[in-house]
Amino acid sequence: MQSILVIGLGRFGRHLAVKLAELGNEVLVVDKNEEIVEKIAPLVTQGQIADATNEEALRAIGARNFDLCFVCISDDFQSSLEITSLLKELGAKYVVSKADRDIHAKFLRKVGADDIVYPEREMAHRVALRFSSRGFFDIFPLGENHAFVEMEVPPRWINHSIADLDIRKHFKVNVIAYRREQEIYPVLTPSHVFKQGDLILLLGEVENTEALINLK
Repeated sequence: MQSILVIGLGRFGRHLAVKLAELGNEVLVVDKNEEIVEKIAPLVTQGQIADATNEEALRAIGARNFDLCFVCISDDFQSSLEITSLLKELGAKYVVSKADRDIHAKFLRKVGADDIVYPEREMAHRVALRFSSRGFFDIFPLGENHAFVEMEVPPRWINHSIADLDIRKHFKVNVIAYRREQEIYPVLTPSHVFKQGDLILLLGEVENTEALINLK
């Protein structure tokens, strides 16, 4: 469980805060809009009505004490810059800022953002991959270049072991686990043999996981 601060309760910020709370994290949400805060507050740990561009407001919230801070301002890039900068000045451990454009990301990093998220771009990428192949189920990005991917076992892999296929060498991905008849099992040995109907969880660079989508 982590303590997480979410600033900005637009559509992305609201969904993010609620999901983080559902996953068992302590989540404090902050927004200037009293009505929005009151709606979300029962679904998270705590809600606070405040102007996060005010340094004293962030100090009073205890921004430096959170494990993770999200800046999710949707319609005011200047405020997003100011809040990101203030959080780092106040000693925030890790700040993730929302960006809509690469130029925004560039400036957010300059003022101290530790990581950048592009919600619309990442969701479009995820949806495109999911529906590009009948055997592809979901993707979970890890930074800019890596991802977890859940997919059906490629036909070429069925009745072969990880060692036989030499998956790391030939496909440049790691098999983390597999799902069979609704049960999830970690893959512990190279002798594991894939069966028809298995779902597998892979970890690798995005371009390598994408290459498996059309593998026959």
